[in-house]
Amino acid sequence: MSDSVSHPLLSLVKERGLLDDLQYEEVVQELQRSGKPVDEVLADFGILDPDTQLQIIAEHIGTEVVDMRGWTPDEATLKAVPAATAKSFQCMPYALHGSTLQLALADPLNPSVLDELGFTISYEIVPVVADRKAIQQAIDKHYGSTEGSDTLAQLLKEIGADSEIETQAAEAERGGAIDLNDLANDVPIVKFVNLVLTQAIADRASDIHFEPFEDEFKIRYRVDGALYEMAPPPKHLALPVTSRLKVMANLDISERRLPQDGRISLTLAGRQVDLRISTLPTQFGESVVLRVLDREATKLEIEALGLPKYIYDYISEAVQQPNGIVIVTGPTGSGKTTTLYSCLRRVNTLDSKLLTAEDPVEYDIEGIMQVAINEAVGMTFGKALRSFLRQDPDIIMVGEMRDLETSQIAIQASLTGHLVLTTLHTNDAPGAVTRLIDMGVEPFLVASTLQCVLAQRLVRTICKGCRTSFEPTETQLSLLNLSPHDVGDKVFYYGRGCGTCNDTGYKGRRGIFELLMVNDTIRQLIIERAPTVVVRQKAMEIGMVSLREDGLRGIFDGSTTIEEVLKYT
Repeated sequence: MSDSVSHPLLSLVKERGLLDDLQYEEVVQELQRSGKPVDEVLADFGILDPDTQLQIIAEHIGTEVVDMRGWTPDEATLKAVPAATAKSFQCMPYALHGSTLQLALADPLNPSVLDELGFTISYEIVPVVADRKAIQQAIDKHYGSTEGSDTLAQLLKEIGADSEIETQAAEAERGGAIDLNDLANDVPIVKFVNLVLTQAIADRASDIHFEPFEDEFKIRYRVDGALYEMAPPPKHLALPVTSRLKVMANLDISERRLPQDGRISLTLAGRQVDLRISTLPTQFGESVVLRVLDREATKLEIEALGLPKYIYDYISEAVQQPNGIVIVTGPTGSGKTTTLYSCLRRVNTLDSKLLTAEDPVEYDIEGIMQVAINEAVGMTFGKALRSFLRQDPDIIMVGEMRDLETSQIAIQASLTGHLVLTTLHTNDAPGAVTRLIDMGVEPFLVASTLQCVLAQRLVRTICKGCRTSFEPTETQLSLLNLSPHDVGDKVFYYGRGCGTCNDTGYKGRRGIFELLMVNDTIRQLIIERAPTVVVRQKAMEIGMVSLREDGLRGIFDGSTTIEEVLKYT
């Protein structure tokens, strides 16, 4: 079941008067803290045992509870739902009666799952309620843990041989009278898109790219910052697949000449996944990119970011200050938003009001007022910030200080007793100071409001399954400005490549950081408009550790490689 705080089961239990306001608050806090599913938390607190919970759900949706422990389905029932569908929607066929299929769902209170399954399963579905873990065990037992790629190859073969889809797609491309909605809801297309998303998310992808070229249609996804290509589908699937994605995101399916943005929320493999979608018209069709928004990232505490102790202590103190500006810098995809959200979680208490202006709002956070920037209708960062100051906030987060107007209002807000958290696109921490002055902000204002600048990058971490030590060459050491004497008896590692990490040698990522603490010495340099090089030199003299040096910390503790650190610093 979804672990969202606003879970329908929790509302149901509250409506029935089975928990009071105090218990409700406790359950909500526990859900936010632990990220456990709602049913487990209600059972742990002794509020409702699992059987009663199932009974309440069944009564609410007007069905029965079935016991799946020790139960075995017959072959016809099992064949009614393809393995890929059972896995991605976490559902198990229970009994088949003629054209009616009783289906046990892990998340029976989510109506969108039933709608999606209606497209994929050719029977009339009657939902039944069963224990979530029993459903998962039944899926593993009866559908096995076959690799998604086999099923994908199989499905591609079937779709490739389906001449009707090819004819309809060609007709639609020519602007014929084909209904794009019908094409997008075609069962093979729905299955194919769901399977691609399931596999990419199972492989921990952060972005999924659907790219039409003159003679081919590519699907690539980014894992730990590197792009990998899936088996390419036939070229004629480009239009049906992009149309399907647009239907899922409620975008205008007939508009193929202008870029569009939207969101998709779906349940895959029993967990809630949010995707941000962006379409771009190109010479050979629409290019679609999905950004996978990991809800787990919003549960991150500052402790989980892997900051060195002195940076952690300084940042923890900086975000508790009554005013000032804290800036996080780095290129796109370096984890700036995750860091800011972790800081917001630290200060998100009952006695403070938090407002954020984001473009777009990536994650919904309980207890924070979030505003989406929409330049098209005139809702700019500047406009949002002006209104913020009339909303009596304590802490403001600005997605990005991208122009003079935004920077000036943020500084004004800081001077009038608000803490401002924001991001900038610069290469390093000292560069942020110069960037603000170049935008036209007065140096004395920067000096009096700026508390600190944190620069960060994400480097891939070595796969633990195939980590191997090696002796670095003198050339490698000289690139890191190290001599054999500096290295001493330190051990260097790399990943050989194995099944766990898809033969890349890397699995997961970690941050490397550089913190510019703004003290009196640095303030004086800012007022004097000193160039970045001078600010950087002085900061290093008084103890700033550069991104490259922090990268060495990762190399020496065996978590990343020389190549990764050289690539990002």
